[in-house]
Amino acid sequence: MDTVNQAAAGRPARIVIVGGGYAGFYTARKLEKHLRRGEAVVTVVDPLPYMTYQPFLPEVAAGSVEARHAVVSLRRHLRRTHVVSGAVTSIDHAHRTLQVHLIGGGETPLEYDEVVVTTGSITRTFPVPGIPDEAIGLKRIEEAVAIRDTMLTSLDIAANLPSGPDRERLLTVTVVGGGFAGVEGFGELLGLARAVVGRRYGIARNELRFHLVEASDRILPEVTPDVSAWVTRKLRARGAHVHLNTTATSVSDSVVELASGESFESGLVIWAVGLTATPVIANRTDLPTTARGFIEVRPDLQVGTEAAPVAGAWAAGDAAAVPDLVVGGKAVTPPNAQHAVRQAKRLAKNITASLRGRRTRPYRHANLGVIATLGLGWGVFQSGPFLIKGFPAWLIHRAYHVMVIPTWERKLRVLSVWLLAAVLGRDIVSLRSVQQPGYGFRHQGQVWFPDARRRPVEAPIVETTAPVGSRIHSD
Repeated sequence: MDTVNQAAAGRPARIVIVGGGYAGFYTARKLEKHLRRGEAVVTVVDPLPYMTYQPFLPEVAAGSVEARHAVVSLRRHLRRTHVVSGAVTSIDHAHRTLQVHLIGGGETPLEYDEVVVTTGSITRTFPVPGIPDEAIGLKRIEEAVAIRDTMLTSLDIAANLPSGPDRERLLTVTVVGGGFAGVEGFGELLGLARAVVGRRYGIARNELRFHLVEASDRILPEVTPDVSAWVTRKLRARGAHVHLNTTATSVSDSVVELASGESFESGLVIWAVGLTATPVIANRTDLPTTARGFIEVRPDLQVGTEAAPVAGAWAAGDAAAVPDLVVGGKAVTPPNAQHAVRQAKRLAKNITASLRGRRTRPYRHANLGVIATLGLGWGVFQSGPFLIKGFPAWLIHRAYHVMVIPTWERKLRVLSVWLLAAVLGRDIVSLRSVQQPGYGFRHQGQVWFPDARRRPVEAPIVETTAPVGSRIHSD
């Protein structure tokens, strides 16, 4: 029995949304608005209790936005949606069931009438030696926090070291990937480092080494070549090393090796080379996928093709190969927040229409342009031939995102931090020690601190009557 007949028979349709990111959160939020009470039961399955507002990750890494303010609680803001904390491990659409591995252990099946696949994407990796152990991605809030704490801790350690290889490595940051995520993260971290060194740390700006590595002949492929060249010139003018037409071939033992033959030590390596489909969708579902592992969808976001639609299945966001009707041909919409939000809104309307036996409508977007922050007070905005650079573009970036981030509660929190930072300056405290929260408890109050040389240090526990927390121990 299809969902229309089920609804007509009086049983609410069971809608399961796989993934609580951008597309999943907004789909559930809009379904709550469009559906009548009793018309459907909506469930969101995600291992995380929040949606991450990813455009803020570079600013979280730079300390301009608090980490908790860049995420949105699913349980707080999805008031009529059932939230299941777990990871979907397989989808058997032929039997309208999926398997969920629950957080804390255990497996449970979920039956559904309509499934919405919004699992998003993961950071694309390559078989480059050292990447899994040495590099940090810039896709999750935890990664942004780790990047911020790692860089600030490196500055703290470098301030205690004399000139030499250890100090130089700690003052070197490498970002691999010249797309929007990589360039925004690079620009924000460069701006933070240049702002805080000097008399606070006893570190000169010319001691900083920031490397941006991009495989193509220019960064920011989303903008025009002249704008890309302008951003490159500005980064280099601020002391950055921009490596074009080359790739990272190894990052083992804190040494970054490039295909160009250049190599250097780097205390922080960030991997931002793009995205790929979530493996569970490509490997453990009977839904049709593309050769690259994305869900195949029609323009109205129903899974399948025009000739062979899959009833009861929908997809949107980074997990879906959504036809780009504006570009035409075989083009699909790029995986970004702007599309995910808009697709989710159209998807919620189409699911509602489908449940009521009405026609669905295709997703068609009007491109608003591209905007990027490149450090505090500096940005770029381009929409067709219209171009704004520098401080005005940075203001537009902040105004746009404070309007777009969901819920008034989050808007006010982010705006308040920005206003306070304009007066008081941004916080530059590293909380990297939270990686070892029980260390002091287990080691007589000693403070865990990462070793500057990245080599094991046998530091014995010293018996002393000094106050708890007054000692430092490397690990």
